Amino acid sequence: MKLLKQLPLLALCALFTFSCSSENLDDKADSLVESLITPQTKTIELEILKLINSHRDSLGIAPLKDMKIIKSVAFSHTDYMVDKNVVSHDNFYKRSTYLKENASATKVSENVAYGYTSAESVVNAWIKSEGHKANIEGDFTNFDISAEQNAEGKWYYTNIFIKK
Repeated sequence: MKLLKQLPLLALCALFTFSCSSENLDDKADSLVESLITPQTKTIELEILKLINSHRDSLGIAPLKDMKIIKSVAFSHTDYMVDKNVVSHDNFYKRSTYLKENASATKVSENVAYGYTSAESVVNAWIKSEGHKANIEGDFTNFDISAEQNAEGKWYYTNIFIKK
């Protein structure tokens, strides 16, 4: 009985631990990425990209190609989440529009996450979630990721997928 009372709290925690988004979410925030930065790629980011493509390959789905502009947009959002200390899809509509206008994207989606300490743990969590898994296995051509740590060493992730 105690577990049943804690179940809604557990579900809420899970919701805030990782999330996904697709272009049909209309998050109309006021600010847009003013200047894009492409930081040096981290080992954990390379591992995540490799794990996602390995998963796609195991299903006979074409691998995705990384793309510098996607990484820049992902980094801007991950940096935003670290600054705000929140996992969110804030400004997704603007990121999607930017990629459609500047990377010839016809479709844009993203996965975000917080707190996972390894590439395997974040990718496994996304694959266990229907919405995140749909993005990973979706009809996309390119992707990239940004993984950043806050001052306490907690990881934040933004993984963006596009179809050209």
